[in-house]
Formats: sequence, C-alpha cells, structure tokens
Amino acid sequence: MAKNQDLQNRRDAAFARGLGNQLPVYIEHARNAEMWDVEGRRFIDFGSGIAVLNTGHLHPKVQSAVAKQLEAFSHTCLMVTPYACAVELAEKLNRLAPGPTPKKAIFVTTGAEAVENTIKIARAHTGRPGVIAFGGGFHGRTFMAMALTGKVAPYKAGFGPFPGEVFHAPFPIAYHGVSVQDSLDALEHIFKYDIEPARVAAIIIEPVMGEGGFYIAPPEFLQALRKLCDQHGIVLVIDEIQTGFGRTGKMFAIEYAGVEPDLMTMAKSLAGGFPLAAVVGKAQIMDAPGPGGLGGTYAGSPIACAAALAVLEVIEEETLCKRAEQIGSLMVSTLRAAQAKLPAIGEVRGLGAMVAMELVKNGDPHQPDADLTKALTKRAAEKGLVLLSCGLYGNVIRFLAPLTAPDEIVREGLGIVVESLRELTGFKGGTEGADKTLRSAAG
Repeated sequence: MAKNQDLQNRRDAAFARGLGNQLPVYIEHARNAEMWDVEGRRFIDFGSGIAVLNTGHLHPKVQSAVAKQLEAFSHTCLMVTPYACAVELAEKLNRLAPGPTPKKAIFVTTGAEAVENTIKIARAHTGRPGVIAFGGGFHGRTFMAMALTGKVAPYKAGFGPFPGEVFHAPFPIAYHGVSVQDSLDALEHIFKYDIEPARVAAIIIEPVMGEGGFYIAPPEFLQALRKLCDQHGIVLVIDEIQTGFGRTGKMFAIEYAGVEPDLMTMAKSLAGGFPLAAVVGKAQIMDAPGPGGLGGTYAGSPIACAAALAVLEVIEEETLCKRAEQIGSLMVSTLRAAQAKLPAIGEVRGLGAMVAMELVKNGDPHQPDADLTKALTKRAAEKGLVLLSCGLYGNVIRFLAPLTAPDEIVREGLGIVVESLRELTGFKGGTEGADKTLRSAAG
C-alpha cells in the first residue's frame, strides 16, 4: 500500500516547487463531503477542491452523465465539429444569467481563461485599453489575470512586468475601515490621476471576494458600480467563479444586489470537478470579437458539458440554493457562538454557505494572526478535516463544504474547528454557545 509520505517525496522530486500542496495527504477515493487517503484515513472536506464541488464528490447524477458521454465520444473540438450538449448548456446558462437583456456564451477551460476573455471582449466592444480591478481580488494566474489580481505574494511576486493600463481601487471592507464611499472616491481618484473614464474598457469585481478573504461587496456598492459604468460606457464584469452555482444561496451572488452584469465569468462548480469555464454576457457585447477571435482546443469539452448539465439539474432538483442558506446559518451561528468566548476570532461573515472566520490577535482587526490560521488548518487535518485559508494576510479560514453535505457531517467538521481553536489558543473555559448550537442542530 502506498504511503502519504512516500508519495510526497516522489511528488517533491517530480513537480516544480511553485506547484505546492497544502497537505501531504493523497486521496484514494471520495464521496459527497468525505474523502479517504491512500492509508485509509477519512477526511471531511470543507474545501471542495477550492469551491469546485458544490454538488459533492462524484454525485451519482454527474457520474452517470459523464459515463454516458464517454460511451459516445470524448472530444471533437467545439470549434470544428460541435455537439448538442454544448448548445444546450449555453442556452441554459444564458437563461440563468441575471437580467432581461439577451445573452450569449462562450466556453473555455479554466477560470483564468474566462477572465482573460472578458477583457478581450470588453476591449473589442469599447475600443478602449484600460481595466480597473480591486485590491485583494483574485482573478487567476495567467498574465492579464495576474495583473488584475490584487495580491502580490505569492501570485505576482517575481513574474512582472504585467500588462499595462490596469488599475486597482480598494474593495469596501467595513471590518477594516474601508467604506463604500472610500472605494467610490478611490475610483474617482483613478479617473483623475491615472486614466480618464473614456479610456476604460472594463471594471471587474467579485461580488464576494474569494481568495482575498470572503468579504462581501455591499449591494449599494455594486449598484453604484453599475451606474458608474453606464455613465461612462464601461463594461461591468462580475467574476462569479467562486461564488456561482448556489454557493451563496442564490445561483449567482450578484442577484443579491439586483444588478445585471455586462459580462460574467463562471467556472469551479459549473461542472462538478471537470474542467470547464464560461463567459456569459449581453449578446451585443459578446458578439464584438470576430469569428475565430475566441476559443480554445479543449474549450467546452463534451464530457465537461455533460457534467455541467447534470450539475444544473442537481442544483434545481435538490434545491441547493436553499440548502446553502441552511448550511451557512449553521456555520455562522456556531462560529459566532465560539467567537463570544474565543477572542482570536475577530469576525465571522458569510453569504449562504460561503462562510469565513477571520483570526486576529487581541481581538484587533489590524493584527492578523496568520500563524494561528496556518496552525488551525494543520491541526484540523490531523483530526480529519480539510480547511482552506485565504486573505491578504493569510489569516482567514474559508468554509466551502459541499452543498450536498448532510447536517451531521457539517456539525462534525465544525466541532473539529472549535476544538482545535480551543487547543491552539490554550483557552481553558468552555465554548458553551458553540456546543449548544451544535447540540441543537443535532437534535
């Protein structure tokens, strides 16, 4: 039987060090919200492959759809001899995208590709070069996506120079003293100091910041961006790569603001673990590039498209948007009860089942505790729970349990989090509120 450490040693010898791995844990099989490694040890998965598995590991409906497609064919290239499942998926995504304006779609393979293509489309539509993004945002690791990403280490350090005419404004984060007005003022400063709005092609934003810390963009800020873009003829790009497909309690997080995007990026949970990404947007804007200007050899893989159609059925049939609200409520109430006793928990926030816990020293938002965050992910893994960290200062735990996870699994995972924090902070008292919440949920 293979051992985790043996495989890690082989991995270290075979892979470039830039492609790291958080845990020396090698998975042999997985179902729904649980995984088992090569040594037979069970893990609860609160990471979902970084938000890829809203429908869980190997959902039977997704597995069946992929098996059926494999019996037919695996690849022909959508740009050469297309196939019906891709057309059906594009039609469904166009219908699901918020707003009344007619929509069109393209398929690519990764979220970064989707982001890159939104900039191509926006530039083709407007004839302008400039792009504005937000500090702390994450949009990918390819060069334009890196330029848009608002975090240097580890994503941008050593890789410049980056494409020009990209500017960053602060994301509104009340917990860190950045108001909606502060962010809007910063945009006006960019227009005064760096680039006139008539040369800006697009503004891109995550409605809930992903890798940057799960900070939620206030609806009034997103509405103000829509108004600003309309005023200046700028394309508003909403990056739903991590927030999409039920994670926040709605199919797309932008729906909370009642805003219609010009373009949207989609990926991650779209295809239940198979590589697929999309750009969906207003038809007039999407049609700006000429034939051949968009595409990719593996874009819209028939296997991934079949999986995505099954994912959309599961989300609807199992009412996973509602389930996201239930999971999020359990998580937030449990963590806030623990917060009342554990000053290391600075803030608990969430939208649906996109939940975060920010760890700080002495209850101070300006003293991020990255060391405790790292120790917590390690201790949780020792107890059989996979957690992911994030944030500009590496001090945020993000919770991304599959939306198909049963209550008992969610409670078990939360219990490990609270227990691990008690141990790591040396807290001698009880966390009765969190314990009571877990017991109440169990009952």
